[in-house]
Amino acid sequence: MDLHADFSQRVVVHSNKVEWHPSPMPGVDRRMLDRIGGEVARATTIVRYAPNSRFSEHTHTGGEEFIVLDGVFSDEHGDFPAGSYVRNPPTSAHSPHSDAGCTIFVKLWQFQPDDRTHVVVDMNKMEFIPDATRAGVGVMTLFHDNQETVRAEKWAAGTAVSMDLPDGGEFLVLEGSMTEGGDQLQQGSWLRLPCASTLNATAGPKGVRLWAKLRHIQHAKPPAP
Repeated sequence: MDLHADFSQRVVVHSNKVEWHPSPMPGVDRRMLDRIGGEVARATTIVRYAPNSRFSEHTHTGGEEFIVLDGVFSDEHGDFPAGSYVRNPPTSAHSPHSDAGCTIFVKLWQFQPDDRTHVVVDMNKMEFIPDATRAGVGVMTLFHDNQETVRAEKWAAGTAVSMDLPDGGEFLVLEGSMTEGGDQLQQGSWLRLPCASTLNATAGPKGVRLWAKLRHIQHAKPPAP
């Protein structure tokens, strides 16, 4: 399956308007944002766990990165409430489940093969640091290495932001709204911009909080696993 597999193109998906598709596990459904491959795929997805649902134990050969959007995601390593950001590197394994139900934004098979860095960040316990170069913008760094930068940003109402993206970028609206390229992005909207592009966006009347992943599009190398 190829879905938004051309990384030279700008892509916007309003995930709240995308149909849920069942996964192989009962009670676990998915909204696909981009995908290259079959059931094992290089994929960006919104995943919904019904209460008391679970996924069988599996190894993340290509790594897994996710944000808990609502509810509580659990595995044998702990309970992760809404606002948790987790990176499970290649070769890691777990048996995920959710007692009360949850929704996560997850990216699979997008790590460097030798990456072994495990990251767990509770964004509820961190503060946004004012960006000295962009008035009205606060930044919370979640991960950074020589391949990519991952962070959360908070923009005050009406803030206009211009960001050069020589190596591409990806954004998920977590709260509030913004406009970009003529599109109105609400909570759950996902934007992917190619290399050599510029983000020109304006926060909505209540501001916006978003997840941003930068510098990684240059390393997106289909085909899928």
